[in-house]
Amino acid sequence: MSSNLESAKDLLVFLGKSLLSILEVLLSYVIPKQRKNVAGEIVLITGSGSGLGRLLALQFARLGSVLVLWDVNKEANEETCQLAREAGAARVHAYICDCSRKEEVYSVADQVKKEVGDVSILINNAGIVTGRKFLECPDDLMEKSLDVNFKAHLWTYKAFLPAMIANNHGHLVCISSSAGLIGVNGLADYCASKFAAVGFAESMFVELFALKQKGIKTTIVCPFFIKTGMFEGCTTKWPTLLPILDPEYAVRKIVDAILQETLYLYMPKFLYFTMFLKSFLPIKTGMLLADYLGIFHVMDGFSGQKKKA
Repeated sequence: MSSNLESAKDLLVFLGKSLLSILEVLLSYVIPKQRKNVAGEIVLITGSGSGLGRLLALQFARLGSVLVLWDVNKEANEETCQLAREAGAARVHAYICDCSRKEEVYSVADQVKKEVGDVSILINNAGIVTGRKFLECPDDLMEKSLDVNFKAHLWTYKAFLPAMIANNHGHLVCISSSAGLIGVNGLADYCASKFAAVGFAESMFVELFALKQKGIKTTIVCPFFIKTGMFEGCTTKWPTLLPILDPEYAVRKIVDAILQETLYLYMPKFLYFTMFLKSFLPIKTGMLLADYLGIFHVMDGFSGQKKKA
């Protein structure tokens, strides 16, 4: 009898909490969630030398954050550093770091902890794309894709998450891709790395939730192609539904998602509908839809840079 009462109690608690969580979401559509203040927060951005990384740095500079900029390109990163200072950043620290190398990540992370302090917002943005069909892509390039686009997330979390847990305060941001949600012709290694990044970030969100670490937030960003040079030459058959995104727009949405502590950000919004269709459409119908949307041919004109611009 007592076990039945306990089960009934657990069910009622579950239903009550579920109802409250749904009401909370519905209320957020009427009363937008207040954006958090990131002034003084130590924000680390990987791949900050150009493209999204640079634009993210400038946005957080304007918000008064302390910036820690990581990139393999010293000259480009110093330029971002200077621009961030001009944008109003209180403090900016630039470091050369190849995020694909575990030992280098750990070494530079230790340097950051000693010279700057505990990172409270970690933005894993660095990435590369080979843009080659699977059988035409050299093994070393595929390994590099996985090292930069996925494994670097493991090493940076290992380096900075312990302090976040100790302080019960932090924010983990994964800049992934729509190619981390849906397989794309001509992007096998890239998709593999981005799927892995999404799975890892989502798993860590669940792990932290189970540990009741309510002060540590997660944001997973999955945009369609962005005009940064990384996917230069790629085209979209239906720009109204799947536009090549403007970098400034994308960064505004990303920062807004971080400030509102949003878990998932897909851009454009059509991706949410695409994921809904993927969950129940027959495989053949899904392939017909992908063909109709031109997904099979988005990489046909690819001439982009191997490193994220």
